[in-house]
Amino acid sequence: MSQDEVVSQTFRALIESADRKFARVRDLPLYGHRSQNQHYFQKVFKAYMRLWKYQQENRAKLVASGLNRWEIGEIASRIGQLYFNQYMRTSEARFIVEAYVFYEAILSRKYFEGAKVKQLGVRFKELRFYARFLLVSLILNRTEMVKFLVDRFRDLVDDCNANFRETNFKEWKIVVQEIVRFTKVDTAFAYIRPLRYCAMFDSHAASLPYVARFHAKKVLKFTDAILTSYHRNEVKFAELTLDTYRMLQCLEWEPTGSFYQKRPVLPNDHSGASIDHSGTSGVIDINFVADMTDPSLPPNPRKAVLYRPSATHLLAVIATVCEELPPESIMLLYLSSSGKAGHSNVPQGEHSGGSRKSSSNKIVSRISQKQNSSIPEYHVNGKKESSDCYENYLWLGPRGNGDRNNLYPGDILPFTRRPLFLIVDSDISHAFKAGHTWCRKGRNCCSAAFTFEASI
Repeated sequence: MSQDEVVSQTFRALIESADRKFARVRDLPLYGHRSQNQHYFQKVFKAYMRLWKYQQENRAKLVASGLNRWEIGEIASRIGQLYFNQYMRTSEARFIVEAYVFYEAILSRKYFEGAKVKQLGVRFKELRFYARFLLVSLILNRTEMVKFLVDRFRDLVDDCNANFRETNFKEWKIVVQEIVRFTKVDTAFAYIRPLRYCAMFDSHAASLPYVARFHAKKVLKFTDAILTSYHRNEVKFAELTLDTYRMLQCLEWEPTGSFYQKRPVLPNDHSGASIDHSGTSGVIDINFVADMTDPSLPPNPRKAVLYRPSATHLLAVIATVCEELPPESIMLLYLSSSGKAGHSNVPQGEHSGGSRKSSSNKIVSRISQKQNSSIPEYHVNGKKESSDCYENYLWLGPRGNGDRNNLYPGDILPFTRRPLFLIVDSDISHAFKAGHTWCRKGRNCCSAAFTFEASI
């Protein structure tokens, strides 16, 4: 066996090993089990770093044995996806910056553009790359890059639709519509100060000890947050809604003020011409993140972003996060949703015809009446009180009846034994405020619970 064949077989074996480890990490939940998830991440990250280094050291032999440029791009894309998943689990800025570095390198080196038109599988890989790069660029507020990627992404979908007429690209067209709508709605925030806490506009972290002296003796650390929303026809991209997107940014430190300095979308040389990366060079500066983050900033709170969960799923996540909440820490819970399903918040598109809609509303109304009639009554200081904790609820789903999609104020009460900061962005948020105030007085079960009312 020749040396080139040994190199090729070793490379393929490294790919298979890394892909198996990646599959295990990809299916893990983005919340809970910190130590276990970190262990899996380290193993798969080590496997891909070994693979990436091996292809760099043996690039010439691998190309001679038939290695395609899109295969290199696929490896880099997996590493970027790995970094992004770890960012979603930990909220550490360095991970999403690393993801951006790899995705930007794939774009500038045109790893996917050399693929033949007939390779449908490769075009799907390219489509997924653009969708993931767009999500990373959105979170990092790279406005110019987002605009550039939207145009390229739209053109790519049109090109695929024209060259693969036997394949249905309807889902990808919907993704294009989502990102166009998302960027259009978010334009109002494009040219103002960032939503993140930024040293260019806000006080420096060094001033925090002086602010803390005005607080109570027991100062809680903000370490975890759960963000979720469900509204009819809400603006979203992938599984990130506009509400959770803005909350996600408001709860983070800006990696560095210089990150907002405008940079060219594609790297250029000193003459102004685009740099040609079509050769064998595959070097990606994985240490670039050191120049993009400020180690003096406190860590970002860990955030679990849930896309349209059922009430039972949401409560399970809250329980998991509360169980792992460190001592002297507080959790933030952000709920953005409509009120009762029997109101105008039920999506009209789910009913065809006035009779079906009327019948459905009657069924929901009867169910709500049945649920309310079974609500127990409590006695506070010898007086009978009606329970606001179980009269109103948030509607978290378009289908199904019963408690699966209803989130009552009383459902959150068991978790308020731990410090909790509650934000309810809904037309029924007053019920959560009244319900938790009554339950704190009557049952004395909440250590800390706060509700901010906001109308949608």
